[in-house]
Amino acid sequence: MVPTVPAVPCADPRGDPFLRTRFALPARPATFLRRQRLVDHLDRARGTPLTLLNGAAGAGKTLLAADWSAGLRPPVAWLTVEAGDRRPGVFWAYVLQALRACGAPASDAVGAPADATGVDQRLLATLAAELNDRDRPVVLVLDEYDRVTAPEVAEQLGFVLRHAGRGLHLVLVTRTEPLLPLHRYRAAGELTEIRAAELAFTSDEAVALLELHGLSLPVPAARALVDRTRGWAAGLRLSALAALESADPELYLKEFEADRSTVADFLLAEVLKGQPEETQGLLLRVSVLERFCPELADALTLRTDAEPVLAGLHRDNAFVEHLGHSWYQLHPLFAEILRAHLRERLPRLEPELHRRAARWLRRSGLLPETLVHGAAAGDWDFAAGALVDDLAIGQLFTGLRSGALTELFSRMGPEARSPATDLVRAARDLSRHDLGHGLARLRRAEEHPPDDTPEAAPEPAAVQLSCALLEALAARLTGCPQQAERAAEAADELRQHVPAHLLDKHPELTALLLTHLGSARLWAGRFEDARAALTTAAGAPGGASTVLPREDSMEQLALLDYLSGWPGRAERKALAAVSEAERAGLPQPSGSGIGQLVLAAVAVERHELGRAQALLDEAARLPAGTRDPVTAAGRALATARLLLVRGKPRDAVEAADPAVRTAVVSPWAAGHEALVASAAHLAEGRPDEAAEALKGVSGDQPACAVEAAAIQIAAGRTGAAIDLLDSIRTGGRAGPTVTVRAALVRAQAAQRAGETAAARSFVAQALLDARRERLRRPFLDAGTWIRPLLATAPLHELAAGWLTPGSPRPGEQPPPESPPSPLVAVELSGRERDVLERLARMMSTEEVAADLYVSVNTVKTHLKSVYRKLAVNRRGDAVRRARDLGML
Repeated sequence: MVPTVPAVPCADPRGDPFLRTRFALPARPATFLRRQRLVDHLDRARGTPLTLLNGAAGAGKTLLAADWSAGLRPPVAWLTVEAGDRRPGVFWAYVLQALRACGAPASDAVGAPADATGVDQRLLATLAAELNDRDRPVVLVLDEYDRVTAPEVAEQLGFVLRHAGRGLHLVLVTRTEPLLPLHRYRAAGELTEIRAAELAFTSDEAVALLELHGLSLPVPAARALVDRTRGWAAGLRLSALAALESADPELYLKEFEADRSTVADFLLAEVLKGQPEETQGLLLRVSVLERFCPELADALTLRTDAEPVLAGLHRDNAFVEHLGHSWYQLHPLFAEILRAHLRERLPRLEPELHRRAARWLRRSGLLPETLVHGAAAGDWDFAAGALVDDLAIGQLFTGLRSGALTELFSRMGPEARSPATDLVRAARDLSRHDLGHGLARLRRAEEHPPDDTPEAAPEPAAVQLSCALLEALAARLTGCPQQAERAAEAADELRQHVPAHLLDKHPELTALLLTHLGSARLWAGRFEDARAALTTAAGAPGGASTVLPREDSMEQLALLDYLSGWPGRAERKALAAVSEAERAGLPQPSGSGIGQLVLAAVAVERHELGRAQALLDEAARLPAGTRDPVTAAGRALATARLLLVRGKPRDAVEAADPAVRTAVVSPWAAGHEALVASAAHLAEGRPDEAAEALKGVSGDQPACAVEAAAIQIAAGRTGAAIDLLDSIRTGGRAGPTVTVRAALVRAQAAQRAGETAAARSFVAQALLDARRERLRRPFLDAGTWIRPLLATAPLHELAAGWLTPGSPRPGEQPPPESPPSPLVAVELSGRERDVLERLARMMSTEEVAADLYVSVNTVKTHLKSVYRKLAVNRRGDAVRRARDLGML
């Protein structure tokens, strides 16, 4: 029996011939990039009956499906859907023709639709049964399926897919959500979805795509382009084609104006102009926003229909991205183009849109966006008023947004004249330590009458509390503790008159107030009061919003510990401050640099001079503390100490001056400056002047007093040294740098009095206290008298390994005999070494002076210093001692 050959229709039910181009795979251009990760995903998708390729116009869906289909074994049916396929009869006629075109025709039993507006259910059931009987399944790709909008067509397609079983793998390429019940397919594990996020090009893929266009782009530049286009395929291709026409393609791709490119033509034609007039108006107006919700969109359009419109745009992949919780954003390039289109079509509307947005956002409590749109509208009184009214002025100083806020308000012009704008200007000036302008603007804000416009004017209590914060900062920068106390008292009173939820929302306000108060108290030498305020600030809640005051307060607490004689505690707090800033994502080093200065001073105490210098250099790169008295004094202290140790007393005296003008003198800063001056006099052979310089040092500053006692005894004034030690008032247990130096002073006094046992006892006490903290400097500064004591058995064991070389281990050979190394490497200045080298060549004082082009008196001054440091009294002894130490 001869099989019957089914009659092949040559026309659709309307009588129109079938268009063969609709069954052909789209051609891939020479610049097409095969993305294997997506091809592999489509291959895996054949394990499910339905695959959905869903993305915006130009996302690369069609070319991806065509490239994948071309690599499959037949039968693969391709159909490009058109608008006429909304009628069921036409749609199924084309589906049947696509099956014939791929070599998988339906039998005569299926038949063909005779009516464009409908299709026989028997046809669909027979088609599904025949597909189910196939040995090799048919892959059916329906491109541009978003053109199918008839529910009955979607229902019929679902019926065939469900009953075709493994005989059909359906691929829908669409811009919108198909009407099929996707939730059922997902629940049954019968759906594979490839959506916009996966279709987006990666940076590496973008580089490869641009290379196909003849463009070589570094990965960072490609990453920036991908960020701007969100990996949108058409945007990348169109940008690449335009860049080829540019003299500098890389610069073009970095800076091209989206609204003046072929990208704009594509998006306007494919997305905007296909929308109803009302929807176009909404898109143009929300383009001024980084993100928007339906209520905010309604405020801009003065309509009430934004919710369904936005949901539909997102569902249709119309470059409206859903952020969750009813918030949306436009694709960045689309937003750029729409903003340009808005300025062209409605040139004077943009400022008004920003103004409407700012007011809606302020009512909704969204301060950051309120400020952005208030600034964009040029309404600076409103923006500054919102900042102050929200108690957020502290955000200009701390938090991860402080730089952005400072930049935003830097555009504020002189026409803005309200208490709030004066406060913002004052905050900006004081943050840069511009006291002249900052204080003038602060006074103007405090004296300015309240604004009668309720929309622009913040609450008076919010203004006054902001003033208190700036007063505390000004007090800190001017070294005026009384002013800081008044500001803190005013702030305590004002907190009762502002909403509690705002105080909870802005913990940085209280943290900054306490930090400034603590710093002013620290400057004044009120250590315990300072510690109380700074400890509370260091424990402030708020995460990133309080990170800078927390870091600042911890660094000042570290300085407090150092000044109280606790270097280990100081080091731990300074390092904790660095960790706090790192966890918050701040660049390192950050802040004022107090922490680095404390670590440098501790390194000097441990005789780690290279580390000390590196830390000082690091702190010098931070300009923030140049006008802060505490930071300036801390820098002066650490720098001068290092210079003294390195044998540069004159440089140390110059560095010891903090060079800041303050309302009151800091007792500890003045005490350390006096110590440096005294040490310099002593180093240069002027013991009387050294003692005179110490007259202002008292027992109220234990660390200063004990160092002053050490200088007094080195100058031969044992009684004055002991009296000074006896006057020390610590108010508690003294720290190691105090106890170690005090014990060494008493040991030297006992040694001079012939009380060797007492001297050894004091040195043992000093070694025990110093060993825990690795304090080497006090012993290095002690001089030669201590060496015989350290050579005794009990003291030698206490010093071994950290202060002096340790004994060899069992079985280890002792080192060869060599001259005993000094406890501390004697540090001579460069000029002192020059003099010493000429002494070794038997040159007279006059010859040394002539050779170095200095006066005879200058040579004699250097000789005195060399003799003191080497603990000798004659030239010959100095040369022999220097050779023993390996200095010649």
